Amino acid sequence: MKEKPVIYQVFTRLFGSNSKSPVQWGDAETNGLGKMGDFTQKALEEIRELGATHIWYTGVISHATQQDYSAYGIAKDHPSVVKGKAGSPYAIKDYYDVDPDLATNVENRMKEFENLVKRTHKAGLKMIIDFVPNHVARQYHSTCKPAGVRDLGEDDDVTKNFSPSNNFYYLSGQAFSPRFSLESPDGSVYTENPAKATGNDQFTCSPDSNDWYETVKLNYGVDYQGGRTHHFDPIPNTWTKMVDILQFWAGKGIDGFRCDMAEMVPCEFWQWAIPQVKASHPGITFIAEVYNPDEYRNYIHNGHFDYLYDKVGLYDTLRIVSNGASASSITYCWQSIDDIQDHMLNFLENHDEQRIASPYFCNNANQGRPAMLVSALMHANPVMIYFGQELGEKGMDSEGFSGEDGRTTIFDYWTVETIRRWRNNGKFDGKQLTNEEQSLRQFYQTVLTLCNKEPAIREGQFYDIMYANYENQEMDTNRQYAFLRKSGKSLILVIANFDHNAVHTKVRIPAAAFTHLGIPTDKGMMKVKDLLSGKTEEQTLSPDGMIETDLEGSYGKVLKFRL
Repeated sequence: MKEKPVIYQVFTRLFGSNSKSPVQWGDAETNGLGKMGDFTQKALEEIRELGATHIWYTGVISHATQQDYSAYGIAKDHPSVVKGKAGSPYAIKDYYDVDPDLATNVENRMKEFENLVKRTHKAGLKMIIDFVPNHVARQYHSTCKPAGVRDLGEDDDVTKNFSPSNNFYYLSGQAFSPRFSLESPDGSVYTENPAKATGNDQFTCSPDSNDWYETVKLNYGVDYQGGRTHHFDPIPNTWTKMVDILQFWAGKGIDGFRCDMAEMVPCEFWQWAIPQVKASHPGITFIAEVYNPDEYRNYIHNGHFDYLYDKVGLYDTLRIVSNGASASSITYCWQSIDDIQDHMLNFLENHDEQRIASPYFCNNANQGRPAMLVSALMHANPVMIYFGQELGEKGMDSEGFSGEDGRTTIFDYWTVETIRRWRNNGKFDGKQLTNEEQSLRQFYQTVLTLCNKEPAIREGQFYDIMYANYENQEMDTNRQYAFLRKSGKSLILVIANFDHNAVHTKVRIPAAAFTHLGIPTDKGMMKVKDLLSGKTEEQTLSPDGMIETDLEGSYGKVLKFRL
């Protein structure tokens, strides 16, 4: 049976943190620190029951931190090139190591990871981790690399700004001198000479605090300062090192990689690397963070990625529709990528984006429900939620480096309050949640479960009926969005109401939909079930006929017709 991937992204170190009163810029002892062991069998089974098919553990590979693990043979990172007390999970420090923060027993961290893989699979979930290919921590050094593996930069000729044989880009004759102090509280000063190019393509020795200054860019054979010329033959040294790293983690039994800023790495690398990994590990999934629509088809067809973020299309559109823009604009989103729709990953939240319930998005978690109906049910492609989204997490804490920005921090030690209460000391019974939070979680569970329970949603045909309703005075196409899904003898009508108020509406089902989807025209009056509420209503299904119904504010209906 075909599966519609439903991904539950979780920031691993925050999931099990239990501090009831974390403080700004607090350390791990004060603010709490979740472990891999907090993902108990019960926890994973509850995530599976939510409707998830996959879990993406964010921040598993070892990264730069201000936490001191030198007692375990792990070199300390200079605090001036670490963002936050905990550090960014995208400033990789050792590609072959598990982040020590996540281990109950630091010396046993890889075994704990392997056990997490087993528990995840036992719960019926597939496991995704990050692969960060574009940049590493400024003080990258692998202490856990397999025997015979040469470290990144170990054989570089640092006198050359660019060489296809180098793993990094250098600024010869220039010391790293960013536009902020490199002195730590203990008086020590970070030094780097020659300076290396910064991760967000800053080929300068003086990045500022808004740059990815804690990282250095990896060299895949593109000479950015020499006219962006490509040097891919012979295969650059970085390519072989990175495919070895992918093979290493794939060998641990994981099911997929979410590839950070994949479009900052030449597509030719992915074209070369992904088939090798898939040949060794059939069925492994590659998800790319690509934001340029002009590159979508390149990274899918040539780069061999399974899925790409649908960020600048559907996400951005649903965000503005949730705040008053016309719902009819959603139609353009699927039309613009109709040929690659199955390869697009839908989401409303992730670690980079502001929370739905924050003042920066909807300011109310319930007002994100119609967008979730569209994101999850419109096509057979994957959908993702971010932990706490299902509980209305606001992300409005001022944690430290992150600041109060409507996002859950990835840089600081902290406790996510809604998740802490849902966990309820490992019971995972939700008894500490408010009635509103419980109701919202039930909504998400219903919607996400429908993704694979209903064949019409999981793999059925899609038909947008907005065009037939623009002149329909009984439906506000600026505030309601409606579409059909069809499989076998099951027809589902989804109506998302972006209006905050309850409405009575009549939705026209065009005659062309009957022809295109093969809907019988002689069904007449029938009992129809709303898959959200479980309630039934009587409707007449006929070509160019109307479906008349009531919709709650910021909600919708998923009406199932048995043909």
